[in-house]
Amino acid sequence: MSAIGRTRRIGARMADIRHMIQIAAPADRVYQLVSSGRGFAEWWAQDVTGDGDTAELGFFNRSTVYHLKRRVDKRPAACEWLCETGREWLGTRMVFDLEVTADGTILRFLHSDWKLETDYFISCNTTWGELMFRLKAAAEGKSHGPLFRADSLAY
Repeated sequence: MSAIGRTRRIGARMADIRHMIQIAAPADRVYQLVSSGRGFAEWWAQDVTGDGDTAELGFFNRSTVYHLKRRVDKRPAACEWLCETGREWLGTRMVFDLEVTADGTILRFLHSDWKLETDYFISCNTTWGELMFRLKAAAEGKSHGPLFRADSLAY
């Protein structure tokens, strides 16, 4: 196995995924998309249940299910979700920070507290990059739907 493919222990420091994207839409619209199950269904996953402070997202015919609990709700500036399930996602946090600009909204995204940098972590980083563009398209009214259909990827 190459050095890139090996699992890397982080020690006391947790691994984080970070992204930033400019969105030509008001912060309220972006916030709707990141603060509820209904919003997630527009750009992230087709199989979403729950709304309000919890959301459950199913992937690949529910072979993977993530249960999320909203921990921070500061409309329209910030939203934070805690993942309560998943082998590698358990205990991770997804933070969406929004900044109003003259051109719309800057979204700063953080998926934090990963315990290990595995190949799955690296794959999730790539996937979150694609998801940021799906989110941007949904906010700007150009959506092609969520990246994850109930049984497959939307490619």
